[in-house]
Amino acid sequence: MPGAMEKFLSEGKGRGLLAQKDFRVGELLFTCPAYTHVLTVNERGNHCELCFARKEGLAKCGRCKLAFYCNVTCQKTDWPMHKLECSSMSKFGQNWNPSETVRLVARILVKQKMHPEKTPSEELLTVSEFESHLDKLDNEKRELIESDIAALLHFYSKHFDFPDRADLIELFAKVNCNGFTIEDEELSHLGSAIFPSVALMNHSCCPNVIVTYKGTTAEVRAVMEISPGEEIFTSYIDLLYPTEDRQDRLRDSYFFMCDCRECATKAKDKEKLEITKYGEPPKPEVIKDMIKYARNIIEEFRRAKHYKTPSELLEICELSLDKMGSTFEDNNVYMLHMMYQAMGVCLYMQDWDGALRYGQKIIKPYSKHYPAYSLNVASMWLKLGRLYMGLAHHNAGAKALRKALAIMEVAHGKDHPYVFEIQKELEEK
Repeated sequence: MPGAMEKFLSEGKGRGLLAQKDFRVGELLFTCPAYTHVLTVNERGNHCELCFARKEGLAKCGRCKLAFYCNVTCQKTDWPMHKLECSSMSKFGQNWNPSETVRLVARILVKQKMHPEKTPSEELLTVSEFESHLDKLDNEKRELIESDIAALLHFYSKHFDFPDRADLIELFAKVNCNGFTIEDEELSHLGSAIFPSVALMNHSCCPNVIVTYKGTTAEVRAVMEISPGEEIFTSYIDLLYPTEDRQDRLRDSYFFMCDCRECATKAKDKEKLEITKYGEPPKPEVIKDMIKYARNIIEEFRRAKHYKTPSELLEICELSLDKMGSTFEDNNVYMLHMMYQAMGVCLYMQDWDGALRYGQKIIKPYSKHYPAYSLNVASMWLKLGRLYMGLAHHNAGAKALRKALAIMEVAHGKDHPYVFEIQKELEEK
């Protein structure tokens, strides 16, 4: 990293990261170990709590019997953090349910006490330098932070003396703006982490780098040619959606508006919001109402996932697709969103044929709407490849897996375990 890039004041964006040399597509700019991290509860037993390695035969913690490790070395290394939760999980049982944000904040507090000096993950930016945007929090966001503080005090009160309430509010606000979610090769959620140096990069809807994860280390690679003097941009959000949706998300979660080329020109919006070609063209007010319906159903489905059955969720998807299909083409991003949700439900229900049908409809417009080397496109090719293979369509499966591999060799690097796994799947075809 020394000499390859530098921290600078980016006009209108605050701090940013500037390239000091040429970077080729696929080249690794830098890596950043997690300052601290938590494995999501749903993946316990599948991944090591410390290094996130995915393997069978993990050894469980002898005390709580809920945390799993590769070996004794991983377990001992993780103990300063795991002991925060070990006895508490046993005590509360099924009632132990702090959010990942709460778990992450607890670990930050311990880390700050154990290592007050600058850590290797803070080479470019320290946790104390994170922006909190406290002055921009609305009442709803403040109430959520208060709820998280209450959970922190409830589940972790025996382990340390807490900072005063104002400092806790600020820390939660910082984590909400600067935390990262770690996902696997199919974009399934594995956990949450803090990567301070990675958080220095500013957002663009036309990013020139991509962040992927090798265990609990973040890796930043170029997805465009980068020249000396160019700012390094990543994307904070899913880039499938039209400009207005992206701006809403950025304003709500990160408190700024994007002024990148894509947002200024809205060049892809017409394709992303393609209207049906059958019959009379829908009137502008009909299109506007359908977009409003689509946004509402997306939010309704997000909430419904917490309490409805898979068959009920699939019905929501099918009914919404039928309704939107009267106005939108299949490659409209709102149609694609609900198809993706339907595919996920089918995978959960082990309806492989149903999942494959939705995936086949999704992949071509995904490849068009997303930037090159998109993880969303790679994961869709990967899911399709594995579905084809499972259904004995070996040629189609191999073709899809190679499409995923071509993207992942750039985004993850050719030496990534996920790349090796897919190569192995191809060899065993």
